Amino acid sequence: GLEEPGLNRVIRHGYHLLGLQTYFTAGVKEVRAWTVNRGATAPEAAGVIHTDFQKGFIRAEVVHYDDFITHNGEHGAKEAGRWQLEGKDYIVQEGDVMHFRFNV
Repeated sequence: GLEEPGLNRVIRHGYHLLGLQTYFTAGVKEVRAWTVNRGATAPEAAGVIHTDFQKGFIRAEVVHYDDFITHNGEHGAKEAGRWQLEGKDYIVQEGDVMHFRFNV
């Protein structure tokens, strides 16, 4: 049998060929996936959500998806010390869960 549906494979390979990756934002009401170029900085990733986030970028709170899931979400990952504060030079990694601090 198939280990991965065909559409998922097409999307994954398309992202790879185009040099794209996914990061997530997670709030109380919504979890959302965002697409950025591989090698994007944290401010560039913030700008995908809204240009004001990029212009007023201060820091990004970052945890990898696997840690987010393993520790049952934001609170558990914070208690386990898995969240990190990153600056303007941080390169977004595939599967990062990010919260942006900004000032407009």
